[in-house]
Amino acid sequence: MAEPDIFYILGNRVRRDLLSHLTCTECYFSFLSNKVSVSSTAVAKHLKIMEREGILKSYEREGPFIGPARKYYDIAISRTYVVTVTPNLFWYRGIELGEPFEGKVEINLPSIKEARSLLDMVAAFMGISFELEKALRALQTIESRRNRLMKEIKEHYLSEIGDMTQLAILHYILLTGGSTVDELSDRLNLKEREVLAKARELDRFVPLIIKDGIIKIDADRLKGVGGEGDAGED
Repeated sequence: MAEPDIFYILGNRVRRDLLSHLTCTECYFSFLSNKVSVSSTAVAKHLKIMEREGILKSYEREGPFIGPARKYYDIAISRTYVVTVTPNLFWYRGIELGEPFEGKVEINLPSIKEARSLLDMVAAFMGISFELEKALRALQTIESRRNRLMKEIKEHYLSEIGDMTQLAILHYILLTGGSTVDELSDRLNLKEREVLAKARELDRFVPLIIKDGIIKIDADRLKGVGGEGDAGED
């Protein structure tokens, strides 16, 4: 299959929102339609585009109740994209994610000599590009590890606690470093008071700071509990 046109996919906010929901859990069509502010016809079009580009795959599965099988969607790739756009550089790379590389990656920019002549400049550019390749390998390792950890977090939370909305909040603030209640309300299609209620429930298991309309992980309490017991209990 050809390389997906990731910039075309990510250039539309609805498609970005759909991908965000799909990274949290597998989703069936009507669930996705309820999570974005466009018509179901538009959602179907966006899903079809992403499936055509190889970003998504779909399948049908019987639900827990009597009725027709539901059509589910899942992300079909595991890849990090890096892009640089400046007056002098435009390049991008798709990096496949897999098992993390366990060795060390050392970046050695001081070894690149100061360039004076054209040949020195070309040699320096090639040397820095070589160091960039090592940095990309480090990024590949980091993102592979983060991807695996997020998968484990989702599986553990759903098996032990089972609240999908709480998990969606945790998933989003882990990826963004924190979020406003308003952002989460828009992202999850919930009222702000519902977001706050779910965040307070989540705080029983993962320590949060919920203050001035902002929700984020409480790093100090997280270190204090060390993953043992109810994280939110003081």
